[in-house]
Parts: sequence; structure tokens; C-alpha cells
Amino acid sequence: MNVATLLKGIGFLTWLAVVLLGVFFVLQTSRGRTVKNARTIVLVAMVVAILLSTVSAGLVFINPEERGVVISAVAPNGYREQALQPGLRWIIPFAETVVKYPISRQTYTMSIAPEEGNIKGDDSIEARTADGQKVLVDASVIFAIDPTKVTQVHITWQDRYANDLVRAVSRGVIRDAVSQYGVEEVYSSKRLELVQGITEAMSKQMDDNGLVLVNFVLRNISFSDEYAASVEQKQIAEQTAQQAKFVVEQKKQEAEQARQVAQGRADAAVIDAEGDAKSRLIQAEAEAKSLELIAAVLKSNPNLLTYQYITKLSPNIEAMLLPSNAPFVFNLPQVGATATGTGE
Repeated sequence: MNVATLLKGIGFLTWLAVVLLGVFFVLQTSRGRTVKNARTIVLVAMVVAILLSTVSAGLVFINPEERGVVISAVAPNGYREQALQPGLRWIIPFAETVVKYPISRQTYTMSIAPEEGNIKGDDSIEARTADGQKVLVDASVIFAIDPTKVTQVHITWQDRYANDLVRAVSRGVIRDAVSQYGVEEVYSSKRLELVQGITEAMSKQMDDNGLVLVNFVLRNISFSDEYAASVEQKQIAEQTAQQAKFVVEQKKQEAEQARQVAQGRADAAVIDAEGDAKSRLIQAEAEAKSLELIAAVLKSNPNLLTYQYITKLSPNIEAMLLPSNAPFVFNLPQVGATATGTGE
């Protein structure tokens, strides 16, 4: 409780005391009882009540979140140019009155939800996009009265600034802004640009009328049932296409993996074949060199072949029959105790 309110309360009680004293004295007089100095007491009480009422009428306490517009019967324009600042202030009793305005932030909400907005029921903003689609916009406007323009707000709008200014301006600006964009741009690619455009337009109009736009909040954008259904179908189609694309990519990856495996196997087979061929080539070269060496040895030692032949005979053979017309190419070894070679 501030001092001004306290003085008003005391002044009221003083006037009540004056009335009660007057009634009391009248009753006593009617009963033939006189009260000494009754008139003096009543006059003193009346003077005190008048003084308290006058002082309390001249004192005004302005809270920190308020400013006071002084309506004056003695000022040339009927009001003081400057609003009262926070604290205990003095005005001319009974000639001036104060209208208080909040300068703290206020929020005006327009919503499709019945219990969320400042006005009960569906209070969303219906707008048309550039391509003719109907959209419903939910929005909140956070604003405050400019402390330096409180008197201007009082003269122009009084206490109607929320409904007649904020509401009207925001709905008109939102409709104009939405009409500049296509429906898909409104809810996707151009939404941020839309909000910025609305904020700039509202800020200018509100500033011209003594208000400060703190923030504009685009809460929600709803579409007609038909368009919402088409959007849902489009999203389903896009998701199906994305799924098909994913399957194709997966098949491509599997095919590429199989190709790489086959390529690996082919490369391995080529490497094995090349290795086998090189091995055979080396073996053939070795055999050729071996034959060359054998041929050279035989050339210089012709009987070596015969010797090798004989050494390969079975150890059980004790005689050898030769054709009668075949010449002896070597001396037969003796077999057993005596050996005889005949030709038939």
C-alpha cells in the first residue's frame, strides 16, 4: 500500500467519523442531553477530513511498470504534455486526474484453439496465398507502450489499443504478407522471410501509434482439409520414391560388389594361369637344357647310351639273343661261369 492510498483511506475514515459524531450529537440533543463543545468537535473533524481528502486527492503513486497521463482542467490542452514518472507525484487536487497505462510487455494471441487466444473460440487469421490456397494463421504479438508516447496513446486509443490497434494491424499485415507467397513457400522455404516481412511492417505501423513491437511469433499455419490431404499424398509419394531410389542404389551396390568379387576371381585366375605358364616355361627350358647336355655327352661318348641301356636291364636276365644278321655292336659280358654268343 502506498502513501496516497493510505491517505485516501484515512480521509474516508475521518469523514465517516464526522458523520457518526454528527448523528451521535443529534441523538443526544433529542434526548435532552447536551454535549459540551459538540460543534467544535464536529468542525475540527470536518477540517481534518477535508485536509486529508485534499492531500490524498493531490498525491498519486506511479508504479515502476506504469506511466500516468494527467488530465487537467487548468492546462491549455486539457492534459499535461509529459506523463508522470514512477514514484509519489503531486497533482492539483480535484482539478487534475491521472490515467495509468502499463509500459510492461503485453501479448496478444490469435489462435484457432478456443482457449488460447485473447478472444475465445477460433480467432485464427484466414488468408489467401498467391496461388489461391486458403491458410489459417495462428500468431502472437508481443508489444509494449512506448514510455515516451504514453500521452499520444491515451489521446489516440485510450484503453482500446490492444483490440483496435494491435489486433487490426496484425491481421491486416499478415493477410497482405501471405498473399505474396505460394502455399508451399508459406510453410517451408519462405517462412522465415514471411515472418521478417510481417515484423517489419507491423513494427512501423505500431511505432507510428505509440507502441513498440517486441516480437512477432508465427505460431502455426493450418491448411484446408483438401490441401492437407494432397500434401499428405505428396509426402507419401515422395517417401515411396525415396524408398524405390534406395532399393535401386542398394541393388547397384550389390551388383558392384558382385562385379568386384568376380573381377577379383578373374584376376586371381589370370595370376594363377600366368604363374602356371611361367612354371611350365621354366620346366621346358630346364628340360631343353638337360637334353642339350645329354646330346653333348652322347656325342662325345657314343657307347654311353648302350651302357645305360644295359644297366637298365632286369637283373634276372642272364642271356641275350640277337638276330643272326645283326652285327655285334659291343662285347657281350660273360654270363655265369661261361658265356657263348651265337647267331641264328
